[in-house]
Amino acid sequence: MENLFTDLVFILLLLLTAVNLFRLWTERDLSKISQLILWLTLAAIVAVIVVRTAAAGRVPFANLYEFALLFSCGILVFALWVRQGLDSSRLDLSVAVLLLIIIAISTTLPSELGPLMPALQSTWLHAHVATAVIAYGCFALAACLGVVALSRSQQTAPGLDEIENRIYRMVVLGFIFLTIVIITGAVWAEEVWGNWWSWDPKETWSLVTWLIYAAYLHARRSYGWKGRKSAWMVIIGFVIVMFTLFGVSILLPGLHSYL
Repeated sequence: MENLFTDLVFILLLLLTAVNLFRLWTERDLSKISQLILWLTLAAIVAVIVVRTAAAGRVPFANLYEFALLFSCGILVFALWVRQGLDSSRLDLSVAVLLLIIIAISTTLPSELGPLMPALQSTWLHAHVATAVIAYGCFALAACLGVVALSRSQQTAPGLDEIENRIYRMVVLGFIFLTIVIITGAVWAEEVWGNWWSWDPKETWSLVTWLIYAAYLHARRSYGWKGRKSAWMVIIGFVIVMFTLFGVSILLPGLHSYL
Protein backbone atom coordinates (compact mmCIF):
# COMPACT_ATOMS: atom_id res chain seq x y z
CA MET A 1 0.00 0.00 0.00
CA GLU A 2 2.85 2.39 0.84
CA ASN A 3 4.46 1.79 -2.55
CA LEU A 4 1.14 2.43 -4.27
CA PHE A 5 0.74 5.83 -2.60
CA THR A 6 4.41 6.67 -3.27
CA ASP A 7 3.91 5.93 -6.96
CA LEU A 8 0.81 8.13 -6.89
CA VAL A 9 2.84 10.98 -5.39
CA PHE A 10 5.40 10.66 -8.19
CA ILE A 11 2.69 10.62 -10.88
CA LEU A 12 0.96 13.66 -9.39
CA LEU A 13 4.24 15.57 -9.26
CA LEU A 14 4.91 14.77 -12.91
CA LEU A 15 1.39 15.98 -13.73
CA LEU A 16 1.97 19.14 -11.69
CA THR A 17 5.19 19.76 -13.61
CA ALA A 18 3.46 19.26 -16.98
CA VAL A 19 0.51 21.51 -16.09
CA ASN A 20 2.77 24.37 -15.01
CA LEU A 21 5.06 24.03 -18.02
CA PHE A 22 1.91 24.34 -20.12
CA ARG A 23 0.85 27.38 -18.08
CA LEU A 24 4.27 28.93 -18.60
CA TRP A 25 4.27 28.42 -22.35
CA THR A 26 0.65 29.31 -23.08
CA GLU A 27 -0.18 31.67 -20.20
CA ARG A 28 -3.44 29.77 -19.72
CA ASP A 29 -5.19 30.26 -16.38
CA LEU A 30 -4.80 26.81 -14.84
CA SER A 31 -4.01 27.99 -11.32
CA LYS A 32 -6.97 26.16 -9.74
CA ILE A 33 -6.01 22.90 -11.46
CA SER A 34 -2.45 23.32 -10.21
CA GLN A 35 -3.74 23.99 -6.71
CA LEU A 36 -5.94 20.89 -6.84
CA ILE A 37 -2.96 18.74 -7.83
CA LEU A 38 -0.96 20.21 -4.94
CA TRP A 39 -3.75 19.23 -2.53
CA LEU A 40 -3.97 15.73 -4.01
CA THR A 41 -0.21 15.32 -3.72
CA LEU A 42 -0.33 16.41 -0.10
CA ALA A 43 -3.10 13.89 0.58
CA ALA A 44 -1.06 11.13 -1.08
CA ILE A 45 2.06 11.91 0.97
CA VAL A 46 0.01 12.04 4.17
CA ALA A 47 -1.38 8.62 3.20
CA VAL A 48 2.17 7.27 2.82
CA ILE A 49 3.08 8.60 6.28
CA VAL A 50 -0.10 7.22 7.87
CA VAL A 51 0.37 3.76 6.30
CA ARG A 52 4.01 3.68 7.39
CA THR A 53 3.13 4.81 10.92
CA ALA A 54 0.49 2.08 11.21
CA ALA A 55 2.86 -0.58 9.89
CA ALA A 56 5.78 0.41 12.13
CA GLY A 57 3.72 1.18 15.24
CA ARG A 58 5.67 4.42 15.74
CA VAL A 59 6.04 7.87 14.25
CA PRO A 60 8.19 7.82 11.08
CA PHE A 61 11.32 9.45 12.54
CA ALA A 62 13.74 6.52 12.36
CA ASN A 63 15.82 7.33 9.28
CA LEU A 64 16.56 9.77 6.47
CA TYR A 65 13.97 8.19 4.17
CA GLU A 66 11.21 8.88 6.68
CA PHE A 67 12.44 12.43 7.24
CA ALA A 68 12.32 12.98 3.46
CA LEU A 69 8.62 12.05 3.54
CA LEU A 70 7.94 14.50 6.37
CA PHE A 71 10.05 17.15 4.64
CA SER A 72 8.07 16.74 1.41
CA CYS A 73 4.83 17.01 3.35
CA GLY A 74 6.06 20.21 5.02
CA ILE A 75 7.03 21.75 1.67
CA LEU A 76 3.55 21.09 0.28
CA VAL A 77 1.86 22.62 3.33
CA PHE A 78 3.98 25.76 3.06
CA ALA A 79 3.51 25.90 -0.72
CA LEU A 80 -0.27 25.88 -0.37
CA TRP A 81 0.00 28.62 2.24
CA VAL A 82 2.52 30.84 0.42
CA ARG A 83 0.81 30.68 -2.98
CA GLN A 84 -2.41 32.23 -1.61
CA GLY A 85 -2.96 35.45 -3.52
CA LEU A 86 0.04 34.69 -5.74
CA ASP A 87 -0.74 33.22 -9.17
CA SER A 88 2.65 32.03 -10.39
CA SER A 89 3.26 29.05 -12.62
CA ARG A 90 6.98 29.39 -11.85
CA LEU A 91 6.35 28.94 -8.12
CA ASP A 92 4.23 25.82 -8.61
CA LEU A 93 6.74 24.49 -11.15
CA SER A 94 9.65 25.11 -8.78
CA VAL A 95 7.84 23.28 -5.98
CA ALA A 96 7.04 20.36 -8.29
CA VAL A 97 10.64 20.00 -9.52
CA LEU A 98 12.04 20.30 -5.99
CA LEU A 99 9.68 17.61 -4.68
CA LEU A 100 10.53 15.33 -7.61
CA ILE A 101 14.22 15.67 -6.67
CA ILE A 102 13.54 14.90 -3.00
CA ILE A 103 11.30 11.92 -3.79
CA ALA A 104 13.87 10.62 -6.30
CA ILE A 105 16.64 10.89 -3.68
CA SER A 106 14.44 9.18 -1.07
CA THR A 107 13.96 6.15 -3.35
CA THR A 108 17.72 5.52 -3.16
CA LEU A 109 17.70 5.47 0.66
CA PRO A 110 17.09 2.42 2.87
CA SER A 111 13.38 2.33 3.71
CA GLU A 112 13.01 -0.89 5.70
CA LEU A 113 10.72 -0.67 8.69
CA GLY A 114 12.39 -1.13 12.05
CA PRO A 115 12.43 0.05 15.63
CA LEU A 116 13.99 3.33 16.69
CA MET A 117 17.68 2.94 17.38
CA PRO A 118 18.73 3.69 21.00
CA ALA A 119 20.07 7.19 20.24
CA LEU A 120 16.66 8.16 18.83
CA GLN A 121 14.68 6.93 21.82
CA SER A 122 14.46 10.34 23.46
CA THR A 123 11.73 12.78 24.38
CA TRP A 124 13.67 15.37 22.34
CA LEU A 125 13.14 13.42 19.10
CA HIS A 126 9.70 14.84 18.29
CA ALA A 127 10.63 18.47 18.98
CA HIS A 128 13.91 18.21 17.05
CA VAL A 129 12.41 16.59 13.95
CA ALA A 130 9.23 18.69 13.89
CA THR A 131 11.16 21.97 14.10
CA ALA A 132 13.57 20.74 11.39
CA VAL A 133 10.64 20.00 9.06
CA ILE A 134 9.27 23.52 9.62
CA ALA A 135 12.67 25.22 9.23
CA TYR A 136 13.65 23.33 6.07
CA GLY A 137 10.15 23.69 4.63
CA CYS A 138 10.33 27.46 5.05
CA PHE A 139 13.75 27.63 3.42
CA ALA A 140 12.50 25.47 0.54
CA LEU A 141 9.66 27.89 -0.20
CA ALA A 142 11.98 30.87 0.16
CA ALA A 143 14.19 29.31 -2.52
CA CYS A 144 11.23 28.60 -4.81
CA LEU A 145 10.09 32.21 -4.37
CA GLY A 146 13.68 33.24 -5.09
CA VAL A 147 13.39 31.51 -8.48
CA VAL A 148 10.21 33.50 -9.14
CA ALA A 149 11.95 36.74 -8.09
CA LEU A 150 14.89 36.05 -10.42
CA SER A 151 12.53 35.48 -13.33
CA ARG A 152 10.96 38.87 -12.72
CA SER A 153 14.00 40.85 -11.62
CA GLN A 154 14.62 42.30 -15.09
CA GLN A 155 11.11 43.71 -15.14
CA THR A 156 9.14 46.21 -13.13
CA ALA A 157 6.70 43.37 -12.64
CA PRO A 158 3.73 44.00 -10.38
CA GLY A 159 3.95 41.99 -7.19
CA LEU A 160 7.77 41.71 -7.11
CA ASP A 161 7.96 43.56 -3.80
CA GLU A 162 5.33 41.22 -2.38
CA ILE A 163 7.34 38.18 -3.52
CA GLU A 164 10.46 39.55 -1.82
CA ASN A 165 8.45 40.26 1.34
CA ARG A 166 7.20 36.66 1.32
CA ILE A 167 10.78 35.43 0.91
CA TYR A 168 11.81 37.52 3.90
CA ARG A 169 8.93 36.23 6.06
CA MET A 170 9.71 32.61 5.16
CA VAL A 171 13.39 33.06 6.00
CA VAL A 172 12.57 34.73 9.33
CA LEU A 173 10.24 31.86 10.29
CA GLY A 174 12.72 29.25 9.08
CA PHE A 175 15.60 30.93 10.92
CA ILE A 176 13.67 30.93 14.20
CA PHE A 177 12.91 27.23 13.88
CA LEU A 178 16.44 26.37 12.71
CA THR A 179 17.73 28.03 15.87
CA ILE A 180 15.38 25.80 17.88
CA VAL A 181 16.60 22.78 15.87
CA ILE A 182 20.21 23.51 16.84
CA ILE A 183 19.32 24.13 20.50
CA THR A 184 17.22 20.98 20.86
CA GLY A 185 19.91 19.02 19.04
CA ALA A 186 22.56 20.27 21.47
CA VAL A 187 20.43 19.35 24.50
CA TRP A 188 19.69 15.95 22.98
CA ALA A 189 23.39 15.37 22.21
CA GLU A 190 24.30 16.10 25.82
CA GLU A 191 21.69 13.59 26.96
CA VAL A 192 22.82 10.83 24.58
CA TRP A 193 26.58 11.41 24.10
CA GLY A 194 27.48 13.52 27.11
CA ASN A 195 28.49 16.71 25.29
CA TRP A 196 26.58 19.63 23.81
CA TRP A 197 28.62 20.01 20.63
CA SER A 198 31.16 17.71 18.99
CA TRP A 199 31.71 19.35 15.58
CA ASP A 200 30.12 16.33 13.95
CA PRO A 201 29.67 16.98 10.16
CA LYS A 202 25.89 17.39 10.55
CA GLU A 203 26.35 19.86 13.43
CA THR A 204 28.98 21.80 11.52
CA TRP A 205 26.92 22.12 8.34
CA SER A 206 23.82 23.03 10.34
CA LEU A 207 25.84 25.90 11.79
CA VAL A 208 26.98 26.89 8.27
CA THR A 209 23.32 26.93 7.20
CA TRP A 210 22.39 29.09 10.20
CA LEU A 211 25.19 31.56 9.41
CA ILE A 212 24.13 31.88 5.75
CA TYR A 213 20.55 32.76 6.66
CA ALA A 214 21.76 35.03 9.46
CA ALA A 215 23.85 36.86 6.83
CA TYR A 216 20.79 37.17 4.57
CA LEU A 217 18.70 38.65 7.40
CA HIS A 218 21.49 41.03 8.36
CA ALA A 219 21.98 42.18 4.76
CA ARG A 220 18.24 42.64 4.30
CA ARG A 221 17.73 44.61 7.52
CA SER A 222 20.95 46.63 7.57
CA TYR A 223 21.63 47.23 3.87
CA GLY A 224 18.21 46.80 2.29
CA TRP A 225 19.32 43.91 0.09
CA LYS A 226 16.66 43.00 -2.44
CA GLY A 227 16.47 41.80 -6.01
CA ARG A 228 18.88 39.32 -7.56
CA LYS A 229 21.43 39.33 -4.73
CA SER A 230 18.94 38.35 -2.04
CA ALA A 231 17.19 35.85 -4.36
CA TRP A 232 20.48 34.10 -5.10
CA MET A 233 21.35 34.11 -1.41
CA VAL A 234 18.21 32.19 -0.40
CA ILE A 235 18.68 29.76 -3.30
CA ILE A 236 22.30 29.09 -2.34
CA GLY A 237 21.21 28.81 1.29
CA PHE A 238 18.76 26.08 0.36
CA VAL A 239 21.40 24.22 -1.66
CA ILE A 240 23.38 24.13 1.60
CA VAL A 241 20.24 22.87 3.39
CA MET A 242 19.95 20.01 0.89
CA PHE A 243 23.63 19.17 1.30
CA THR A 244 23.29 19.26 5.09
CA LEU A 245 20.27 16.97 4.94
CA PHE A 246 21.30 14.47 2.26
CA GLY A 247 24.92 15.08 1.25
CA VAL A 248 26.38 15.10 4.74
CA SER A 249 24.48 11.96 5.74
CA ILE A 250 25.64 10.08 2.64
CA LEU A 251 29.12 11.50 2.02
CA LEU A 252 30.26 12.56 5.50
CA PRO A 253 28.80 10.00 7.90
CA GLY A 254 29.03 10.77 11.60
CA LEU A 255 27.06 10.53 14.82
CA HIS A 256 23.95 11.94 13.08
CA SER A 257 23.89 9.45 10.19
CA TYR A 258 20.66 7.47 10.44
CA LEU A 259 20.33 6.00 6.95
